[in-house]
Amino acid sequence: MNGTRRIASSLDEMDLAILERVEDDFDVSLETLAEELDLSKSAVHYRLNKLKDNGVIRSVTADVDPLAFGLEMVAITDVSVTHETGYSEDIGEELIARQGVEQVYYTMGDVDFVVISRVQTRDQLNDLIDRIVAIDGVNETSSKFVMQEFENNRTIAANITDAARESILGMSTD
Repeated sequence: MNGTRRIASSLDEMDLAILERVEDDFDVSLETLAEELDLSKSAVHYRLNKLKDNGVIRSVTADVDPLAFGLEMVAITDVSVTHETGYSEDIGEELIARQGVEQVYYTMGDVDFVVISRVQTRDQLNDLIDRIVAIDGVNETSSKFVMQEFENNRTIAANITDAARESILGMSTD
């Protein structure tokens, strides 16, 4: 992440409607989208390609259930580090490269990074924490263990606030 704020500047209500529908079910056919949105298939296809070309749709991936692999242990680990020039990029890249790590966030406040990891056993988690602590510049970790996960659909377009929606749509009319 390079720290710059990126907002798609040419989105309209139809683009947002397409994104909401595609986020909900990427396998939805062009025919179904066209029918639901009252557009031609070619218009839907054009808009999807434009969204991909502009980096709004970053990739098409499979939504793999981690529980199918027995990855039931989720840990949230706070990581404190030594502050040196470039530490956020360097250490962030080291953290995300560790097997078992799903997400890494560089934060401001009491800790420098928050790491979300998923493993099968306590032994695997102990090994992962050892590999995190071995990163040059990592001073300290503190982990919390998730007791229950709630459904996370991670939809972006459907969950933006009204203010963000207005900002996005307002930019396209400038």
